[in-house]
Amino acid sequence: QLQLVESGGGSVQDGGSLRLSCAASGGSGMNYVMGWFRQAPGKEREAVAAISRNGGFTYYADSVKGRFAISRDNAKFTVYLQMNSLKPEDTAVYYCAAKFTAYKSPSYVTAARDEYNYWGQGTQVTVSS
Repeated sequence: QLQLVESGGGSVQDGGSLRLSCAASGGSGMNYVMGWFRQAPGKEREAVAAISRNGGFTYYADSVKGRFAISRDNAKFTVYLQMNSLKPEDTAVYYCAAKFTAYKSPSYVTAARDEYNYWGQGTQVTVSS
């Protein structure tokens, strides 16, 4: 059973930065595409960023391009989301997710919520103006 634990959330003012971490256990990092999703109150969970299992390919939602950066360390099986120039509209619970993709190309990336098999408990990010 793959387990994911997010950390690094908190409160920050408009324009500030946060770095989220997702520590995984129970599997090998090279076998999973990893993604970050967020869900604001009353809204659907949406993809923020994703990274291929080899770390070479990424996806970013248009709303965060140029501000957020996803990265991973497969030796630690930890995924990060560096968030800069945060805006109030970034306020949400952020979730780490994993999809078993060992049978796919190492460059495969997906932002499809329904494709992900494992989810963390979420960490709150609040950006005040």
